[in-house]
Amino acid sequence: MIQKRNFIGLLTLLAVFFYAPLTYSQTSTEKTEVTPEKTETTPAKTENKSKLFEETVTDSDYLMAIEKAGEVLESAHNDTEFDGNSHRLFGEIKRTQGKLDLILASLKGANPNVRNQQMYRIVLKEIEQELNEQNTAINSRNLALEKIKGRVIDLRKDKTLMGLLKDTIKRKQFKKEFANLKNRYLSTDSLMTKNQNILNKNKRLTVERKIAVSNALITVESKLEQSGISMLKKEYPVLWSTSDSTAKKIVGKNIKAKIIIEENVAAYYLSYRAGGLIFLTLLMCLLGWYISRNLKYLKNNGHQGHLSDFNFKYLNRGVIIPVAVIGLNIAVVSNLYAPAMFIELIQLVLLGLITFLFKDNWSKVAMRNWLLLLVLFLILCFLDLFIAVGFIQRCAFIVINILGVRYGFVQIKTLKDQLYYKGFFKWATIIFIGLNVLAILNNIFGRVSLANMLSITAFISLTQIVALSVFLKIILEIILLQIYTTRIKRGIEKIFDFESLSETLKKPFIIVISYMWIVVIAANLNIWESLRAGLTSLLIHPNTIGSITFTLGNIVLFFIIIWVAHLLQNYVAYFFGEVDDENEENINKKQHSKLLITRLVVLICGYLLAVAASGMPLDKLSILLGALGVGVGLGLQSVVNNFVSGIILIFDKPIQIGDVINISSESGRVKSMGLRTTKINSANGAEIIIPNGNLLSQNITNWTYTDNFKLVEIAAEVDGDIMPEEINALILESLESMDLVNNAKPPQIYYTAIADGKFKLQIKFWCSIYRTEETISTARQVLFSNFKAKGLTLST
Repeated sequence: MIQKRNFIGLLTLLAVFFYAPLTYSQTSTEKTEVTPEKTETTPAKTENKSKLFEETVTDSDYLMAIEKAGEVLESAHNDTEFDGNSHRLFGEIKRTQGKLDLILASLKGANPNVRNQQMYRIVLKEIEQELNEQNTAINSRNLALEKIKGRVIDLRKDKTLMGLLKDTIKRKQFKKEFANLKNRYLSTDSLMTKNQNILNKNKRLTVERKIAVSNALITVESKLEQSGISMLKKEYPVLWSTSDSTAKKIVGKNIKAKIIIEENVAAYYLSYRAGGLIFLTLLMCLLGWYISRNLKYLKNNGHQGHLSDFNFKYLNRGVIIPVAVIGLNIAVVSNLYAPAMFIELIQLVLLGLITFLFKDNWSKVAMRNWLLLLVLFLILCFLDLFIAVGFIQRCAFIVINILGVRYGFVQIKTLKDQLYYKGFFKWATIIFIGLNVLAILNNIFGRVSLANMLSITAFISLTQIVALSVFLKIILEIILLQIYTTRIKRGIEKIFDFESLSETLKKPFIIVISYMWIVVIAANLNIWESLRAGLTSLLIHPNTIGSITFTLGNIVLFFIIIWVAHLLQNYVAYFFGEVDDENEENINKKQHSKLLITRLVVLICGYLLAVAASGMPLDKLSILLGALGVGVGLGLQSVVNNFVSGIILIFDKPIQIGDVINISSESGRVKSMGLRTTKINSANGAEIIIPNGNLLSQNITNWTYTDNFKLVEIAAEVDGDIMPEEINALILESLESMDLVNNAKPPQIYYTAIADGKFKLQIKFWCSIYRTEETISTARQVLFSNFKAKGLTLST
């Protein structure tokens, strides 16, 4: 009704603009005829009436009114035009229609397995969400057009403009302006009508599509519900009561039809997830480029051959296949609800690449058993996707399950010995054997869908743990490659203790691969969605203690972020090529300072994110901080003192990692600096842990604050017929021949006593503080040999 009234108002205003010239001509004719009579009969008293206080409208007022109306119509025309967001909306509507047409066509003839139906449900829900958003956007644009109409209709409230329209004489005076106004009005009205029709057409389409999506969702949900029920009940007769009478030609036609359908479904999913898959591909390309750059640097500098010293199995044989293995492992976990054909193809390609990597590393027996496992898995996938359920299919599944049970008891041990990580292989073996046994029993007694699902899950659980073991090994090799390359760039060629470092690094990654393995198994058993929904409801359920409301999810997220922050601040050193190597001399103190600041930033950001993720209100946080302040005042002074002292040490830099220092009665080399304590390695191998507060409150002797050189002294006696000048020359020549002596700073020779044939002297020279004792010992040997060669006696 509102739209009709608005249209009536617009038509009325348009009629005024259209018929104003006609009305003016008729009225002017009538006035010219009547005027002579009126001049004779009208009294002349009106001529004497005062016009001082009458309201008058000038031509300028009329022009301003016309100009104002023109501006309103011009702005209405501009605002009625569709902007870039509107055109993007129409493009999204077309793309949504394309997706919906594809999925509705796929629904008609697709294999009704659980994976396909799960994919349809997720995609349909996303399309439904898109349609709701598009419908809301169309409604907002319709509302905007109604407001624009209101602005045009409000022109009738302009008394000056309306008075001008009624004044037939004045209208003729502004005939040109009225014509321009009329053209603007017609243009705006035409554009508004056109755009409203476009919006109404798109709104009608979105409503129709929402109905189609709703009906499709009902169909998919019912199929999923039926499949869930049918898996737990008897679907077919017992095996010995089943007989196949289908002709071979019909079986062949059915296989071809199912292949075409599954290809269409997989192709649709590929186009649907194209954005995510392209992003994963680009990410893997970036990782491959990063690995190739490090390998190329080592090759150009003659160090690539040393990778075998780090027990590299994969990266030293190429980059493409290891990176593809990482990407496919991620793709398996990130596409849990992909069609059966799509996910099984990814699994088979992944296993094929792993087989290529195993070719030169595994024994012949292990390789033969692995290939047997792959053949069984391939046959199982083909039977599940393309062969209709019948006596032959059921018998084939049972044969594969029996071979799987035998494989689990006899041949699987050869695989375990070849894997890098064997922790979960025992559980994978138990699951593999157990699921095959359950599949045989369910198949025999008619629960075929459940049996097929258990069979596929059994083989995936075993092959996936092998793939994840390779995944873990490749990740560790990438990290070790980064550390070794960074150390080579710094001039450190020493091979570090990579085995203990790998043991430390793999602990958090074991948690990651455990999660990936469990998720894949649960998704194939069709229980992951239920587990995730149940866990989500538990974590997001609000709990109240006093005036504080919290969820378990917030608490878990708080501790996870704290754990990750501490993990990152411990492992960030490896990016800089730092390892726990006490004998390292070429220490980059600037790099250590950057490392300490990076660790501090990581910790601070981690704690801030953890507090934000906990969902704790600011008023409650202020109470907590107040309580913490009381705790600091009562018993945490030393903890806070050490923490603040650690921050001061990081930025003030009185000592840095690698410095040789003396503090109180302790001396040694600074091994690491934390926010609370500093570790010092003493000369006898002991590790001294000193609170940071003590470092700032006591006098520290830093031997390496400026450089890493120390002035050492050797007291010597020379006997023989020689002059001091010859002794000096011989000593300087001996010291210059030694690489451990820093000859950039000239040695110093002082005589404490001189007698006939006897000389007592002190020899001072500079050497690396990290190799002081070795340098002094070598200097004594060289001096003794050189003096003895001259027939002189030297004692030190």
